[in-house]
Amino acid sequence: MPVLRNEIGDVLRDARLTQGKTLRDISSGARVSLGYLSEVERGQKEASSELLASICDALDVPMSTVLSEVSDRFATAESLESVEVMPRIPDTVPELLSGVRAR
Repeated sequence: MPVLRNEIGDVLRDARLTQGKTLRDISSGARVSLGYLSEVERGQKEASSELLASICDALDVPMSTVLSEVSDRFATAESLESVEVMPRIPDTVPELLSGVRAR
């Protein structure tokens, strides 16, 4: 299961990079330190709703768009939890077929 702060950070970083903006551009517009914004983007800090709103304003992206993208990522992760990645390995080895000798 993904971690909320990681997914929020990834979505914010993707939006910033898509716009060709730097951390400095957004941190200045959001009135948050560059280091703190970097930690939010890397999922090391949890952004408060007020800080998230400021970052979204600086990115000129509605918070609902960011949260919707995060929600979509969680839905995808949840749907993949029921998919078997590896086939089940039997606990026992089936007996050799008759007529086939073991070497």
